[in-house]
Amino acid sequence: MKRTVLIHSGGIDSTVLLGHLLAEGREVYALSIDYGQRHRRELVAAKHICEHYGVKHQVADLRALAPLFGANALTDAHVAVPEGHYEETSMKATVVPNRNMLLIAVAASWAMSLKASSVAYGAHGGDHAIYPDCRPVFADALDKAIRLADWHEVCLERPFVGMDKTSIVQRGVELRVPLELTWSCYVGGAKHCGKCGTCVERKEAFVRAGVKDPTDYLA
Repeated sequence: MKRTVLIHSGGIDSTVLLGHLLAEGREVYALSIDYGQRHRRELVAAKHICEHYGVKHQVADLRALAPLFGANALTDAHVAVPEGHYEETSMKATVVPNRNMLLIAVAASWAMSLKASSVAYGAHGGDHAIYPDCRPVFADALDKAIRLADWHEVCLERPFVGMDKTSIVQRGVELRVPLELTWSCYVGGAKHCGKCGTCVERKEAFVRAGVKDPTDYLA
């Protein structure tokens, strides 16, 4: 059985990817990262989703690194979370410098210790070019580096790279993934705010997929 470490944020992409990997017969270990984000709702969501699937779930505590990330809306409570569609000017506020490299590097360490064959994460075709560490050229370079990092070779997988958010929602429905347990909102709180970029994208994905949105929004 192929063993894979999944970077699991508790959001739609990584949760559907979890269901996808399990459907392939993989042995999956889920890793969430606490990098000092402004709320813990996504980490709580990841925990509940992994309990639903009976998957081993670990949380790596990288909160001590948060002061190194500078001013951004995800780790600094003094920076307002932009609202509305993803636009280059406003969404730059949500960039955590080099976040994906950190997340993938930690996951790769666990994968090597487990003798897993791969690390998987939910990068998809709809990811925005504004995030430099979401670009295929970045992931390709990191894949090559990870393969060289240990005697036990581990590769980096991105099964959804050719899909957009709408297609991922549709795949989640096909797999009966508990999308109602997922969390996307940057703001946190009792409900999704419905206004931040990731909430807007979430709403539109369900509409375009023709799927009933199970999310409870404030707006």
